[in-house]
Amino acid sequence: MNVVQALVLGVIQGLTEFLPVSSSAHLALAPWVFGWADPGLAFDVALHLGTLVAVLWFFQAEWIRLAGSAWEIVRTRRIVTVEQRRVLFLVIATIPGAIAGKLLNDYADTTLRSPRLIATALIVMGVILWLVDRVGAQARSLDIMRWPHALMIGVAQVFALVPGVSRSGSTITAGRALGFSRESAAVFSFLMSAPITAAAAMLKVPEALRQPGPKLPLLVGVVASGLSGWLAISVLLRYVARHSYGVFAIYRIVLGLAIFALLAARA
Repeated sequence: MNVVQALVLGVIQGLTEFLPVSSSAHLALAPWVFGWADPGLAFDVALHLGTLVAVLWFFQAEWIRLAGSAWEIVRTRRIVTVEQRRVLFLVIATIPGAIAGKLLNDYADTTLRSPRLIATALIVMGVILWLVDRVGAQARSLDIMRWPHALMIGVAQVFALVPGVSRSGSTITAGRALGFSRESAAVFSFLMSAPITAAAAMLKVPEALRQPGPKLPLLVGVVASGLSGWLAISVLLRYVARHSYGVFAIYRIVLGLAIFALLAARA
């Protein structure tokens, strides 16, 4: 892995982590398409450090309020305000993914990175995203979220262990299916990315650092991921305030079909 390859993968990670197009699919496919050595899941997760910084940076005011609310919960042992409930909901939404990630970690690093499986997941999830977004209601904001909503969105995040499903895609789709507005579904998806990403990074970054070779490419990749991730959040929130998720569904389907075409050409 050289610096240029790490830079490309970092930009890919940052741009696709928050768009509902599956960053894990793009990171798994890029080396396969370009003929590079696969850096593995540990390197991919290390790049998530950049997008973790991006989501903390972009929503810094929200995180400060949530931190204060979490302290109030600990101090008073009561959950009263909207922000305090949101802290609870983020915890609930994180639990299913954390359990599944622990149980299925070995499969995520090997079996689930098959190009054929990725292409299938891209297409299937693209169709589901389009259908749900098209018929979904627009009325609900995050202020009226309840714990069953958070749990169902958290369960949806489990499916993102399959590259091609997309963590943001599955959680945004679940949010839309529950009647939340496009922007509300996106914001909650972005916020709930922080705990699961931090946990995965704690597990995988030491593994990436133990790999032989220079560490400069990893640093370059993380920085590129953070900058492009911040840009992706900003663009997506502005876009979905006025448009549907249809363009991302179409992109997923076209990319999946392109992968199948490339598989056939290489057979």
